[in-house]
Amino acid sequence: MTVSLILADGTSFKGEAFGYAKPVSGELVFNTAMSGYPEIMTDPASRGQLLVMTYPVIGNYGVQPMDLDEMGLVTNAESEHIQVRALIVSDFSTFYSHWNAKESLESWMKREKVIGISGVDTRELTKHIREHGSMSARILLPEQDKPAEYEFTNLLPQVSCKKVIKYNEGAKKRIVLVDCGVKASMIRCLADYDVEIIRVPWNYDYSGMEYDGLVISDGPGNPSYCSEVVSRLQSFALTQDKPVLGIGMGCLLLGLAGGMDTYKLKFGHHTQNQPVIMEGTDHCYITCQNHNYAIREESVVGHWKVYLKNLNDGSIEGIFNTRKPFVGVMFHSESESIPTDTEFIYNDFVSKL
Repeated sequence: MTVSLILADGTSFKGEAFGYAKPVSGELVFNTAMSGYPEIMTDPASRGQLLVMTYPVIGNYGVQPMDLDEMGLVTNAESEHIQVRALIVSDFSTFYSHWNAKESLESWMKREKVIGISGVDTRELTKHIREHGSMSARILLPEQDKPAEYEFTNLLPQVSCKKVIKYNEGAKKRIVLVDCGVKASMIRCLADYDVEIIRVPWNYDYSGMEYDGLVISDGPGNPSYCSEVVSRLQSFALTQDKPVLGIGMGCLLLGLAGGMDTYKLKFGHHTQNQPVIMEGTDHCYITCQNHNYAIREESVVGHWKVYLKNLNDGSIEGIFNTRKPFVGVMFHSESESIPTDTEFIYNDFVSKL
């Protein structure tokens, strides 16, 4: 079935539908990762995206089993369901081969009711996004109603847990994890430090809880829509001396709570190979990222300082407070499929508990 991808600026592309054919709308972004499509598609930070993979062949190693481990966390994925609204590729592989594959990418997408488009000139589409910026887009099927225009809104309620969940109960140190769309690999990474993790919904009032440190997870969308998280950080967490760590969206929310401004990047950082450098040093790290917003450098004042910067576009990749143990970074270092040379971020946080 031939379908159309219509961008908000009127540009259109044609392709062949696979997966679950349905009209959808979402935010069009491109990801330059060469592998890891199951993890990218299930990353809660990908919620609402029409995902363009720049690597030409997708689906050739299928999809691995997504069972629950002893902690109740999904394996071989970052959440239990696909979070993107559509997958757009150049060449979709109908044949897959991998020793641990359970099913094809298409059968998984059909079960999850997610549409894919193949045969798209993803090089040209990516160049268009780079030039004009990420934007909303719609996928239209022949002789079907057009989907509504994509509405940019607070996506955290769609990806956050609905109740308090505990891991590693009984450990000496206790961490409150504010779930703004946490990845399964992040919880596993924290659990390796032998700390009790209390995972709470994004808008949960944790001010009456006893804990040794606070983590604000990554998540999707615009941080300015998440005022409840920011207000609680300002009124409680940042008035304490307990360590606070923000990852991705959590870093942006920490910045807003610290009086900083955020802005939308032209086409975001969606990749496994973003180079970041520690400010004032020559230490460079290759990082995994999935976000569209950054902290405005001119707004980092007072006891807040720039920690890391992006070597591609100069945007801020990390902040820290000189008086209290508050740190935020925009990248991830907790997955087995990406470099772990920035795991010191977690080591430093846990050492301060």
